[in-house]
Amino acid sequence: MNDAPRPLVGFKRHLSTAVVPGDAVYVLSEDGATALRGSHLESLVPLLDGTRDFAALCRELPEDVPAEQVAGLLSRLADAGLLALRAPTPLRASAEALAYWDAVGVDAVEAGPRPGRVVLLGAHADSAAAHALRTAGLVVVGDDEAAELSVVLCDDYLSEELSEVDAVHRACGRPWLLAKPTGVRVWLGPVFTPGQGACWHCLAARLWVNRPAEAHVLGALGLTGPVPRPAATLPPLAAVAVNLVALQAVTWLTAGQHRDRRAVWTFDSRDLTGRHHEVRPRPQCPSCGDPELVRERTRRPVLLCSRAKAHTTGGGHRALPPEQVLDTYRHLVSPVTGVVKELRRDPRGPAFFNSFRSGPTTALGRRGAQRLRSALRTHNGGKGVTPLQAEVSALCEALERHSGHHDGDEERVRGSYRSLGEAAVHPNACQLYHRHQYTDRARTNTHHGAFQFVCDPFDEDAVLDWTPVWSLTRGEHRLLPTAMLYFGVPAQPGPVYVLADSNGNAAGGCLEDAVLQGMLEVVERDAVALWWYNRTRQPAVDPDAFGDPWTAELRQVHASLGREVWVLDVTSDIGVPAMVALSRRTGHTREEIVLGCGAHLDPAVALRRALSELNQLMPAVLDTGADGRYGWDDPDAQWWFREATTDDQPHLLPDPARPALGPGDYDYAHSPDLLTDVRTVQQRLQSADLDVLLLDQTRPDIGLPVVKVVVPGMRGFWARFAPGRLYDVPVQLGRLSSPMAYEDLNPVPLFL
Repeated sequence: MNDAPRPLVGFKRHLSTAVVPGDAVYVLSEDGATALRGSHLESLVPLLDGTRDFAALCRELPEDVPAEQVAGLLSRLADAGLLALRAPTPLRASAEALAYWDAVGVDAVEAGPRPGRVVLLGAHADSAAAHALRTAGLVVVGDDEAAELSVVLCDDYLSEELSEVDAVHRACGRPWLLAKPTGVRVWLGPVFTPGQGACWHCLAARLWVNRPAEAHVLGALGLTGPVPRPAATLPPLAAVAVNLVALQAVTWLTAGQHRDRRAVWTFDSRDLTGRHHEVRPRPQCPSCGDPELVRERTRRPVLLCSRAKAHTTGGGHRALPPEQVLDTYRHLVSPVTGVVKELRRDPRGPAFFNSFRSGPTTALGRRGAQRLRSALRTHNGGKGVTPLQAEVSALCEALERHSGHHDGDEERVRGSYRSLGEAAVHPNACQLYHRHQYTDRARTNTHHGAFQFVCDPFDEDAVLDWTPVWSLTRGEHRLLPTAMLYFGVPAQPGPVYVLADSNGNAAGGCLEDAVLQGMLEVVERDAVALWWYNRTRQPAVDPDAFGDPWTAELRQVHASLGREVWVLDVTSDIGVPAMVALSRRTGHTREEIVLGCGAHLDPAVALRRALSELNQLMPAVLDTGADGRYGWDDPDAQWWFREATTDDQPHLLPDPARPALGPGDYDYAHSPDLLTDVRTVQQRLQSADLDVLLLDQTRPDIGLPVVKVVVPGMRGFWARFAPGRLYDVPVQLGRLSSPMAYEDLNPVPLFL
């Protein structure tokens, strides 16, 4: 016979009840109230004060209340999270503490009597912190004693000493809580649990992403670790900080081992707000993961397969709808632990522009303070027909640029172009500088924007790092300089032979999606360069012929700003529809001409892409300071917006001798499969004797498929004037009777 005391039944201790006869029984907490209605509740509720077991409840109920109905009512109340079973013997914890544990969903039997054992480490392991931990009911033990949790207090989460702390705790298997109790913003967490979730090195990698200026300073000075900062706090803030640390420690020891505490929580003392910043493991982490993952991916062939299109409205044909992309990758947005600092609408200009920003771009690399300043002022951006599409576009561009940044775990082959043989692709076939540009590079690099940078003449005997890229055309790996493929590759002493740019970098919901977008971007920029630098007159595109209400609204919005919009067809010999949308101010000396570009197999999508990019760039000309400068940190853009007019630049206007084009003027047949579109573009490039090279830049910790597409011989739209397509294709297309002379090319570099 079992004589053990039976558990007592009652409402959770943080709840209060009120009976309104004839109305309902109300159960109230600080989160709100629940109204309970039903027969016999008014008789049952007063008995649920936690002093009776089930048998006692049944004995004290009125005779007309059946026991089976009581059991059913109790079951429903328990399912609603309102009831708890209490220990039959009193607990040592205070009533307030027991109510707290009930409120946060922790069994008070476990929470109340057991003091957790912690060891206090770090720069602020002082008496105030120890007192806060003891007041929370914890036992502070010495470093050499057994502890369930280490509490590590620091001045900076990037302190180099934390690497050793992490190693020691992974070796002994003890969890540790990291906190920064000083500063205007207090940082708390995560709790690092060896073998589970992220390690400190995973977190540190993300923190450095959001401190690019500091990383530049340290690299330039040859230093390591964070730059020391003066301590900043006030007595009440310091007290709040150590007590928050104690609260995190006691709740984790009591319940957090069964909950997710893998986040940094920041408390801003200026406005008393807090925010969680998720910390996820990096599968390629050299400390807790497999650092070979990126190299192994690069060594494999790029195998494409059939992929159905799930989204065909807006700015493209995609593998996933935008809301799914945002939901999947939103956790990567954080100014602390994210790779995307923010996602926000650009407030300059009408909301219709749907121009979104997602933090500073890394596409400019890290060569010196001037370039760093440009990078910090040049933001990743997104465009779209709807705000959601633009927000996702901005997110994907930021993730694309991050994935294309050098981390040090990329596959590399050391050698010179001459020593590597036929596998190596000559950088000149991709960078396409003219010999005269090399001669004039000092002036160009001084007077033009960062995107127009001219490298030193390539030395075929120079020993460099090279990375394999997959040739879709040949079905084999070839080699390109690593510094051409990734942003931010550490510069070697001496000449700068190669430079990475964003041409062909693309992200997508699947690999085939990303490859298609990268190929289309290469085709678009090549087509734009052929038109821009040869200054040929191109036929107009008639937006009204496409019957898109959004396009009509766009023109009305620009008209309300005193601007005129038109579209040019710049489709090249590749045959993929490519368009340029332009907008200018009317009735003013400064026309402030803005242009956006788009290319797609579907001409309607190409049109939308050009127009939405036009909208994306419009805020720059609406953002003029008191000095008359525009919101674009590029000297070529500043000159263009101030000086360029359609009278001086007649190639911006449609060719009056040719009729405007509509959808029926393009040869397009819809396909439901992304792979079909990839093969179509690939075949058209191969028909022009062009090789399609792919580098899968997908990062294991990001997950979003990202590629870089390189097609040697195709032009980016920056000023690259080597012989080849730039001179030959306009003649083949009948735009010019003979190739343009180098000296006669458009001297205004395209600054997009």
